[in-house]
Amino acid sequence: MKIAEVSKRYGMSADTLRYYERIGLLRHVPRNESGIREYDEASCNTVEFVKCMRGAGVSIETLVEYMALYDQGDHTAAARKALLEEQRATLQARIADLQAGLDRLDYKIANYERFMADCDAKLKKEDGRDAV
Repeated sequence: MKIAEVSKRYGMSADTLRYYERIGLLRHVPRNESGIREYDEASCNTVEFVKCMRGAGVSIETLVEYMALYDQGDHTAAARKALLEEQRATLQARIADLQAGLDRLDYKIANYERFMADCDAKLKKEDGRDAV
C-alpha cells in the first residue's frame, strides 16, 4: 500500500507518516526498488497502534521508547508493559479530570433555568420592581 493510501485509510497526513518514520515510530516500512514506501500489513498495524496510542494521549517520546524496546525483542516485555501501565495511569487521571468537568457542566445545565430565575428575581428586587 502506498503512503497516500495509508494516509487516507488512517486519517493522517503523509507528512505525519514520514515524520513518524524519521523519528523511529514506524520502523521497517518496506520500500520497492525505486525507494517508494510499500506499507505491508505489519507496517499498517504499527500505524494503527501509533494512531490509537496518540489518540489516548500517549506522548511521542514514550512511543519512541516503546518501539525501541519492542525492536530489542521479547526480553523487554516487562519494560514495555511498565511504560503502558504508566501511560494508563496518566490517562485515567485525565479521564477523571474530564469527568469532573462534565459532571459540573451537567449540573449547571440541569439547573440553569432555576439559577436564571433566581438571578432575574434578585435583579428585579434590586431594581425595585416586583419579581414575577
